[in-house]
Amino acid sequence: MQKPGYRALRQGRHSECGQIYLVTTATRSRRKYFHNIEIAERACHLISLPELWYPSQCLCWVLMPDHWHGLVSLGEETLPRLMQRFKGTLSRKLSADLGKHGPLWSKGFHDRALRRDESMLAAARYIIANSVRARLVDSIEDYPYWDISLTHDRRELLDIASHSRD
Repeated sequence: MQKPGYRALRQGRHSECGQIYLVTTATRSRRKYFHNIEIAERACHLISLPELWYPSQCLCWVLMPDHWHGLVSLGEETLPRLMQRFKGTLSRKLSADLGKHGPLWSKGFHDRALRRDESMLAAARYIIANSVRARLVDSIEDYPYWDISLTHDRRELLDIASHSRD
């Protein structure tokens, strides 16, 4: 008997315009492509481009050596379509730098819709602190591969470090 795959997991799900989603996707075979500084910096530049996300918006993200976490506000499109564009764009633009052809990312992605009573800032803190929880750095100030558009108050962001290993 064949195990149900990614497609079976997506059945019955729907995307909701205006909904905030916490999204995670891994590199193919969990290869640590973004351990390479030049590749990570180029990927971060691409991820930061608003046109990559339009008509949706990426509110916060962190790029880890073998995966990516983001907080996105979905526009007039489906979440699978948005993730296809995100992963496809990065795969095409980084393939020459990586010296490879084909997909950079695994086929699927994990998503969770934030409930209306959940704090976007708390979700952003969780995402950004991923590098500290993974013990890549001691403080978020030491990890360069993340961004947030929810707040410009540096004290709020630095407060993340004090809660990051919880």
